[in-house]
Amino acid sequence: MISRHAITLMADNEDEDGDAAVVTKTRPKTKKPPLYKVLLLNDDYTPMEFVVHVLQRFFGISHAQAVEIMLTVHKKGVAVVGVFSREIAETKVTQVMDYAQRNQHPLQCTMEKE
Repeated sequence: MISRHAITLMADNEDEDGDAAVVTKTRPKTKKPPLYKVLLLNDDYTPMEFVVHVLQRFFGISHAQAVEIMLTVHKKGVAVVGVFSREIAETKVTQVMDYAQRNQHPLQCTMEKE
């Protein structure tokens, strides 16, 4: 969304009455887009090694970080994998879900507004 922020500038010209003319210039002030958390959900069938592989492949996470996140998913049932703009979060969720399905794993990945 764009809000307007007005800046008042004094012009070098004078109007017909001899008064200084005031020029108002408006600049758009943009808001940062909302961010979305990508969540990985636990299931009883997807191998832990596959989850680690997915985290490394699609999120660029180191092996050690991937193991830590995988264990959080395993113990708590869910973990935040990353925070992204809506388009990137949607792409990551789709990539993970498609990859898991192609490899016949029920791994679930979702997103929610931060």
